[in-house]
Amino acid sequence: MTVNCIKNNFLRWITVLPILLFITPCIAQTDSLELTPKGNTPFYKTNAFKITAVPAVLITSGVLSIDSYRYTIKSKRDKNYHDFETHLDDYIQYAPLAATYLIGLVTESKNDFINKTIILAKAEILGAVIVHAFKRTTGVERPDGSNKHSFPSGHTAGSFVAATFMHKELGHKSILYSVAAYSVATSVGVLRVMNDKHWVSDVLVGAGVGILSTNIVYYTHKYKWGNKRDSKLTLLPTYNNGKGGIFFAYTF
Repeated sequence: MTVNCIKNNFLRWITVLPILLFITPCIAQTDSLELTPKGNTPFYKTNAFKITAVPAVLITSGVLSIDSYRYTIKSKRDKNYHDFETHLDDYIQYAPLAATYLIGLVTESKNDFINKTIILAKAEILGAVIVHAFKRTTGVERPDGSNKHSFPSGHTAGSFVAATFMHKELGHKSILYSVAAYSVATSVGVLRVMNDKHWVSDVLVGAGVGILSTNIVYYTHKYKWGNKRDSKLTLLPTYNNGKGGIFFAYTF
């Protein structure tokens, strides 16, 4: 396998995920809690749209590629990279998390240490609950035939939780933070396919789940310590005996 081979085939058979590098950082961050448009406010400017737009595109693309497109990607992978193997994806998925905390030592992030740590924990848990619930209910076999826990990709979901976390905390400082974070997350998704551990559909849905989980947690977080905003909706992800779920509670 050569560098030229990678360059020539990369964009040919991984065509959707890199779009995230341009779409996601362009989503405006706002403190508005409007889920429905008021007055003449366009729907695309509400949080409902901003929270769900990109995840919806990714998840829909992943579902639509389950029966056809994923096999095309698989065949190209087997033809060009059948001996490819790396564990890099196991480690770089955490890079945006480490970077967010390290950069937070020298520049101000959106939230203080306690709030952003609680947000991260809830986003990771919610993403894991959704991923494992789908893995157990769908039973999709991995491309390499190792087991039937392929759909969706947990590595990709976790990496996009981390990327969205960095985007939310530091993206207002510079778009380069967002681009770097989503570049790493995209690389994780690509490597999962190249390692023959996931179908492209698994990666697309995993990316959508990761972004959606983090967006939801940022919207529902109560900011008790920072007192930046107060939401009456509390989201509590649950996982019991192999079954995942989401519990919503209202506080007054």
